[in-house]
Amino acid sequence: MTQVRGILAERVVVSTPLDPFLPVRALVAYAGLSARKLRDYMADSAHPLPHYRVGGKILVRRSEFDLWVASYRQQGRADVERIVSDVLKGL
Repeated sequence: MTQVRGILAERVVVSTPLDPFLPVRALVAYAGLSARKLRDYMADSAHPLPHYRVGGKILVRRSEFDLWVASYRQQGRADVERIVSDVLKGL
């Protein structure tokens, strides 16, 4: 068995999930969106993409991006035929 400073390596458990800050280039790869589009979203006054500007570098926390993009989730279209038939039954 491998030991690391008196701890068995097989029993090491990472309990802190990784939540990295992503530079725009890494966010482009993660999100599949262009850098220009991401910057447009950051500047959007109605629903801006949360970001940090550190020394001129723009960083986005991955968890904050995930929450932000989840707010744009769309549900499928309602079954129009079912709605029409329900309305017609009520007439």
